[in-house]
Amino acid sequence: MSTVHIDRLLDTVVKQEASDLHLTVGKPPTLRMRGRLVELKTKVLEPNDTVALMKSITPERSQNELQEEGGSDFGFAYGEAARFRVSVFKQKGNVSLCLRRIPTKLLDIEEIGLPAIVRDLIRRPQGMFLVTGPTGSGKTTTLASMVNNINENLDRHIITVEDPVEYYHPHKKSIVNQREVGNDVPSFSEALRRALRQDPDVIMVGEMRDLETIEAAVEAAETGHLVFGTLHTTGASGTINRIIDAFPVSQQAQIRVQLSTALIAVLSQQLLTRVDKKGMCACYEFMVVTPAISNLIRENKTFRIDSAIQTGKKFGMQLLDDHLWDLYSRGWIAADQMVDRCRNQGMMIEKLKRAGQSTGRLELDDDEAQAAAG
Repeated sequence: MSTVHIDRLLDTVVKQEASDLHLTVGKPPTLRMRGRLVELKTKVLEPNDTVALMKSITPERSQNELQEEGGSDFGFAYGEAARFRVSVFKQKGNVSLCLRRIPTKLLDIEEIGLPAIVRDLIRRPQGMFLVTGPTGSGKTTTLASMVNNINENLDRHIITVEDPVEYYHPHKKSIVNQREVGNDVPSFSEALRRALRQDPDVIMVGEMRDLETIEAAVEAAETGHLVFGTLHTTGASGTINRIIDAFPVSQQAQIRVQLSTALIAVLSQQLLTRVDKKGMCACYEFMVVTPAISNLIRENKTFRIDSAIQTGKKFGMQLLDDHLWDLYSRGWIAADQMVDRCRNQGMMIEKLKRAGQSTGRLELDDDEAQAAAG
């Protein structure tokens, strides 16, 4: 019986520039390439295959966690070629793995298509800069580019809190200390509390997933530190609402005031497959907190933020749906993908109809389109 070797699989992931490798019982090893799943022409994996593959890369701490909790996350370096972030978990009593490839090359801010003003914003001595979007939208890469830009150009003490550590940052002009949750520190909130005693200038929080972490991050931003954080939200106004809603009602007025002064910018992004199959392209919604937007946050008028973004083009601001339409107009993305990813499907479908173009799917009738528009 042929065996499946992890090294060969990882070589294939690196050579094919796949984003993920899925290993699950009953399917051959499967790559995610440019957003699509592609099976490798090898044997269908059996229970003993996935166990052997898991044991070949999983540290003992994570193997114990898999037995006790049913899952674990960790990262490892594959020589000089790449790093991988791994989620190992049980399903139907069997072991499954998902490995996300983290490229070793750090991209420049311009290379990933961020607005030019981002360079100026990340030089600020304090405040909070949030990068948001669904899983797999490139948030980690964007944050790594910002941290690397600071590391190369400014003398700062940068502390990152990650689960697990993904991109490695060597010390350049700055000192970079990277703390892994579960390995170096028990939790995000604990790491943030301790970070304030470690003379940081910049703190990067891999995930703001609970009230304690959000509170600690806002406090760090208010007390003279530049804080980068991520949330799984779409759009700038949705991100602000998500943070405020994490707090008890009695504290929401206070957190609005704190956010209105601490928040610098929200970058919300999505990754889309290019029509020409030459990889992926990123689509952004970008909000810079101007005095006008600061007032909207404080006065609980986040529903008016979208129109403030539209009038803030001189600051590099843009709405997600406008950027999607721009990418579609340039022939980079397909209409159905644009409609799937946009925030207001009804309006986008209307816009396509007015331009005499099809969404490439079953069309909604007028009543359905109006209902979708809100």
